[in-house]
Amino acid sequence: MPIKYIPYTPEPIEGQALLDNFTRTLRYKGNYDIKGKLIRGMPLYEMQTVETFGDKEKAKQNLVIRGECVSACAYLKEKGILVDLVYIDPPFASGADYSKTVYIRQNPKLAKALKQAEEELEIEDLKSFEEKMYGDVWNKEKYLNWMYENLCAIKSVMSETASIYVHLDYHIGHYVKILMDEIFGEDNFRSEIIWKRATAHSDSGFFGNNYDMIYFYTKSDSAIFNTIFQDYDEKYIARFKYKDPDGRLWDSGNPTAKGLQGGGYDYEYDGYRTLWRYPYETLKKMDEEGRLYRTKNGGIRTKVYLDELKGMPCQALWTDINAVNSQADERIDYATQKPEALLERIIKASSDENMLVADFFGGSGVTAAVANKLNRRFIHCDVGINSIQTVRDRLIAQKETPNHVRGDVNFSVLEIKDGVSLFRNPVQTMEKLKSLVPGLGKMEGLSDFWAGCIESIKDGTVPVYLPDLKNSECKILDKPFMSRILHEHLGNLPFTPSRVIIYYVDVVDISEIEEFVKADKSTLAKIEFRDLKELLDDIVIEDTADFEVSEIQEELIPEYKLTIKSFMSDRVMRHINAYNQKCELNSKGKKFKPIVISEEGLELIEWISVDCTATEGEWHSDSEIKIDKLGFVIKNGIKTKEFWDGAIKSETKPLRLKIRNICGDETVWKV
Repeated sequence: MPIKYIPYTPEPIEGQALLDNFTRTLRYKGNYDIKGKLIRGMPLYEMQTVETFGDKEKAKQNLVIRGECVSACAYLKEKGILVDLVYIDPPFASGADYSKTVYIRQNPKLAKALKQAEEELEIEDLKSFEEKMYGDVWNKEKYLNWMYENLCAIKSVMSETASIYVHLDYHIGHYVKILMDEIFGEDNFRSEIIWKRATAHSDSGFFGNNYDMIYFYTKSDSAIFNTIFQDYDEKYIARFKYKDPDGRLWDSGNPTAKGLQGGGYDYEYDGYRTLWRYPYETLKKMDEEGRLYRTKNGGIRTKVYLDELKGMPCQALWTDINAVNSQADERIDYATQKPEALLERIIKASSDENMLVADFFGGSGVTAAVANKLNRRFIHCDVGINSIQTVRDRLIAQKETPNHVRGDVNFSVLEIKDGVSLFRNPVQTMEKLKSLVPGLGKMEGLSDFWAGCIESIKDGTVPVYLPDLKNSECKILDKPFMSRILHEHLGNLPFTPSRVIIYYVDVVDISEIEEFVKADKSTLAKIEFRDLKELLDDIVIEDTADFEVSEIQEELIPEYKLTIKSFMSDRVMRHINAYNQKCELNSKGKKFKPIVISEEGLELIEWISVDCTATEGEWHSDSEIKIDKLGFVIKNGIKTKEFWDGAIKSETKPLRLKIRNICGDETVWKV
């Protein structure tokens, strides 16, 4: 249950109606459903600190939050934290499913043999399979309600000088633009940025959609904006055809004020009288510095040097930033990853150093990583554990920059305790939930609202509702939502049920909901309410590991070595077995090479950390290693060309061990 609800907007002044700014201009089915939630406010949940990196005080200014956008905004508003710039790259309602490639790591024994032979594995030699990260499959109306609620929440935590950039594409962008006009005001719309993210599509049936749009709004007229300059094109540079003896290129400039608003300075200079744009003393100084030249007819012109110009002010058409290709150094194999150059331009334009930059659909963590490099504070928020792990590892491993020294990384990893124990991400959690409801099956003609039906000898066909964890509007069961179930979804069933099962994550007051159903009298079916958290508790089955700790002596300095003797993950093995079965079916009798895991199972490990500080509570990563897909070790964020030997070392005795398998699940053991 939420601790309380936080208003979406500041409290209204006396005499002002609370919902004056919630009048909907975009009319579509269900667009009034959001009204009750906006009146109720953002749910505030307990926040747990999972990990802290660097200086504890500085780490409080940089947050990596696992949870939903609305709940994160409730926390920020409760803490009085205002953000200065927001960039979000939310789902595009494109109908696409996004997956990540999961690479099987090398058995340390094989890695040792490769090292002795001074060989390296090629990418083509690696064994891998695909795992679904999230599905961008939305009903348009639900998507727009979801976006409206998120945008209102985000606006609630924006400072008066803040800006917001919303990254979308042609599927839904034009609808969201109208929502943003309503929420942020048409007068605060600044640009529709067109980013050419790909070259021409040779397979396009019509005109290829090779661009995204980024909608840029400000909170007010006083928003921060720094002009970004780009290099001049060759056509413009060709204008600089004059050259000084020292090789400097220049073009002819006009020193007169003719045609300029505001007038100029009327005087005679070197026998030439006109209205000048510079005072006499300035023009004379320019002449002494050799910045004036005389034309054949006696006129005076200025020299405009190419090397003194800042560049062309950036326009709203961005064709000079390439998408992250397969060979890019910054590529981290994360679906929907955006290039750092894109975020660098946005962050430099709409924030100054030490300002707070937020991304509430953080994904690969590019916003946080670039903000940190540019000496800004950051907030990264996402519901997927892979996103949190990716940005965590990315921040730790950041390269040195003039303002960023390796190791000088300060941030906190937080988790919103909203009762939803997600398994990796909402999509995979929903798939597992359906398998945990005894007897649940599909039924032809049943709408997507229902998870399925249970066939009961006593009650016949029983429809079952599971809250969609991908959609925050389904999280809380209240009277408006219950009314929709009674009057819309029950009425659309292809049969008349005698019993209905409704699972919920949170409920305002279950006895109040039961009384509401009883008083409604629109159905004779018995409504049975069940707490979804009882199912969620059964989703995460921990991995198993066998390990031993020994004290060693390295260059006269005592160290501890924790060796992983064996590791097993039922969850990952189910994926691998399913992959092998699918390949065998598709092979059509031809030989194929299945993925085979060694008896020790160490190929299933991606990352290991030991806590030498505490036996419980917040995690302290006193020593950690990450095994990349080629088998090389990244030690405490620093890449090496060493192969993993199956162990991890620490200066002091380990108290806890944490292992992340190749799919992203993490399990903790006491040592």
